[in-house]
Amino acid sequence: MKIEGCCALITGASAGIGREFARQLAGRARSIVLVARRRERLEELRDELTRCNPNVSVHVRVADLADKVQINALVEWLAREKIEIDFLINNAGLGDLGPFAASDPEKIEQIIRVNMLAPALLARRLLPAMLAKNRGAILNVSSSAGFLPIAEFSVYAASKACLTSFSEGLRTELRGTGVTVSTLCPGPVHTEFNQVAERPGQSRDRSAGFVYVSVENVARAGLAAVEQDRPLVIPGFVMKIVMFLVRITPLAILRFASRFSAKR
Repeated sequence: MKIEGCCALITGASAGIGREFARQLAGRARSIVLVARRRERLEELRDELTRCNPNVSVHVRVADLADKVQINALVEWLAREKIEIDFLINNAGLGDLGPFAASDPEKIEQIIRVNMLAPALLARRLLPAMLAKNRGAILNVSSSAGFLPIAEFSVYAASKACLTSFSEGLRTELRGTGVTVSTLCPGPVHTEFNQVAERPGQSRDRSAGFVYVSVENVARAGLAAVEQDRPLVIPGFVMKIVMFLVRITPLAILRFASRFSAKR
């Protein structure tokens, strides 16, 4: 799919990778819908985008994607406003770092709803119009965490494994329809994600600095994957190598490594 002239919807657009997607799309898209929970940040981003790119139409929609009612309201609003989305970026995500037995059950449910249910529901509601036009793209922002078991991060990793699997299956279903599905699986990125995932009193980012990839490069890699019709992309040379090794390593060894990491 050619991104020029598209009408894109970006979830989790108020910060981090989602905000960078908006910035990189602003000079290319015809229209962008920014979706997140923080209105003030969305409006600041809208003003920035329209100031730098007067030709793009930017819409702000506040929604909590953990709430199915608000997802339905978002789709109904798009229909009323006659905004026809042909590029869906499912970027919103939540995490929780710490022992599962001590986790907040409500937060577990939020992670599952935002990371797994919301992307599927949005894709289901927006796909028919894309198929009718034989044109569209879905970019699901998953994570390299979905490729391996991670102690004390198990719900997040499982949710991303689900999203990656869903993306691959849907991509196969849509082959030849003019609608493509790509999966973006970044490793560590400097965003607000870790701050939100950590529990009170925690500060345990164990990732080595050299594996980090900037939000600019992550967003750029995701958009390139859509334009090149690539099924899956892992940004960053180091993370590509690491994830290649992880994916060919027997699960028994990954289990052992995960236990060792947890003890640390």
